[in-house]
Amino acid sequence: MFWNRFVTLCAQDRTSPSAVCARIGFSAATATHWKRGAQPNAASLKRVADYFGVSVEYLTGGKTNGGIKSKHGVRIPVFGRVAAGIPIDAVTDIEDYEEIPRQMASAGEFFALRICGDSMEPKIENGDIVIVRRQPDCESDDIAIVLVNHDEATCKKIRKLHDGIMLISTNPKYDPMIFTNHDIQELPVTILGKVVELRAKF
Repeated sequence: MFWNRFVTLCAQDRTSPSAVCARIGFSAATATHWKRGAQPNAASLKRVADYFGVSVEYLTGGKTNGGIKSKHGVRIPVFGRVAAGIPIDAVTDIEDYEEIPRQMASAGEFFALRICGDSMEPKIENGDIVIVRRQPDCESDDIAIVLVNHDEATCKKIRKLHDGIMLISTNPKYDPMIFTNHDIQELPVTILGKVVELRAKF
């Protein structure tokens, strides 16, 4: 776990593991030893954590409230796609990272998703990034990330019905999708989280 997260942090900083080791005073062979499975001691972990501005718990595989704690906020992964049957924590298709305020991060677990397609235009366009708070349900008129029938996650406005749910696109060329309570259980239809912020790209 340590090596994987160390390499990830190095890649985000666009540097190499050996270069980072040199900058914080380790020997030239340290990165090689870590790559082969050697585990750094507590003092070394602290030096690496301080260099990147993350917690020791993050480096050793502990939970970090849904993201990587940086000196300025909490960095959360941006997924290019989320497919059914793969827990969010196991998704490896990470395209980038976004930073959210610590105060926001303290309210739950968050991830980001890059929107693919035009079904939520004009407000949310293809390529935009949405910040999502993980939760299994939401209210009517919330915008949520939803998995339907073992397909990839989709972004839709939710409308609760007395006998089911409606998924609404804001682009009028797409018809609403209506699912009964039976459909929700059998397909299934699963809410992954509520969209709490849009980060449009220009």
